[in-house]
Amino acid sequence: MEFDLAIIGGGPAGYTSAARAAANGLKTVLFEKNAIGGVCLNEGCIPTKTLLYSAKILDNAKSASKYGVNINEEPLFDLGKIISRKNKTVKKLTSGVKIKLNAAGVTVVEGSAVISGEKDEKILVACNGETYHTDYLLICTGSETLIPPIKGLSETDYWTSKEALECKELPRTLTIIGGGVIGMEFASFFNSLGVKVTVVEMMPEILGAMDKETSAMLRSAYAKKGIVFHLGTKVTEVNAGEVIIEKDGNVSSIESEKILVSVGRKAVTANFGLDKLAVETLKNGVKVNEYMQTTHPRVYAAGDITGYSLLAHTAIREGDVAINHILGVDDSMSYDAIPGVVYTNPEIAGVGKTEEELNAKGENYRVLKLPMAYSGRFVAENETGNGLCKLIINGREEITGCHMLGNPASELIVVAGIAIEKGYTVEEFKRIVFPHPTVAEIIHETLHA
Repeated sequence: MEFDLAIIGGGPAGYTSAARAAANGLKTVLFEKNAIGGVCLNEGCIPTKTLLYSAKILDNAKSASKYGVNINEEPLFDLGKIISRKNKTVKKLTSGVKIKLNAAGVTVVEGSAVISGEKDEKILVACNGETYHTDYLLICTGSETLIPPIKGLSETDYWTSKEALECKELPRTLTIIGGGVIGMEFASFFNSLGVKVTVVEMMPEILGAMDKETSAMLRSAYAKKGIVFHLGTKVTEVNAGEVIIEKDGNVSSIESEKILVSVGRKAVTANFGLDKLAVETLKNGVKVNEYMQTTHPRVYAAGDITGYSLLAHTAIREGDVAINHILGVDDSMSYDAIPGVVYTNPEIAGVGKTEEELNAKGENYRVLKLPMAYSGRFVAENETGNGLCKLIINGREEITGCHMLGNPASELIVVAGIAIEKGYTVEEFKRIVFPHPTVAEIIHETLHA
């Protein structure tokens, strides 16, 4: 039971870090109390995107005539098969992760791990009646759904994202409390399947800290598809079949067969013995430095528990930095170019600074932007919507932000992310050759706007 590294949590941060650590000679044990892959692989990123792809195919089938393809009958969907395919996809990927861990030589322990203290320069972790001694500890306990204190909610059979992913029968009406990334993705899915969707958001605009211009454009596109939005609105009470809302002192109600709560997530910092070590916690997670070290020099943290972005790709990178520091490899964490994506239809993506962020700091910048329709490939593949590509340029003429609306924004945003991370100026970025015809050319066109 002697290990070089113990990792608590088998989500993206945990399992990728475990495989890399073991492959580089560290005797590694990974603890996971639920399922390898964590929330992302089992209840979040992957299953959600699998459902959204089915919805996207349905959307495409409905609009096929615009592309000269005639479908004689109204396209139909089978909810049971959609959910079954989602489960098959998750199973395939979780199996792949387990194979990867085994191949790397990671000891995987299924159970709830609890830190029990320190002894003889070793950190002690207990699980399933056994005690494990480790030189280093990496905490990747992730996050959990935040449930707001709304009157009547605890007596109501509401959904979180977990239950929504397993729905066996579509509701006629659905009210989503929270217009963030998760809320909008489920709004997109259920809207495509014909559910009457209402989104209630306390903030003035959907999608939180994402670029407000592209967020508003996405909201407008979905309003045309039939989704009703209540912005700057608070849910004060829920009961069977009804959601009570308040805006500017005016109270009204929304008829709703089902309620989906999606107001955010919070880092898991309790119930695994963190208090047994000298680790400082903050309001939104565990305090770490640029090497992902906590205030205890042999304890690291990665993923949602750091409270930074609650994104799987951030978690994976943080895990890389932690393992590199343990191995003595020169590396540090940068949050300058963390992409954010909403897998609606159309997709929206952003990386780097937003105008709102720069305005709040009083920093100088300029904006270059063009409709995505300036790309010939985009026009060829998108009959509806012009989209937008926006580049934000700082006072040194460097690319400092990029925000896009239009498919496939999720695949394009990394190009701008590289430019931001590497500090490319506009002139340097102009010299990059983009293949023609591609939608990615819109970035090059925007640089010349």
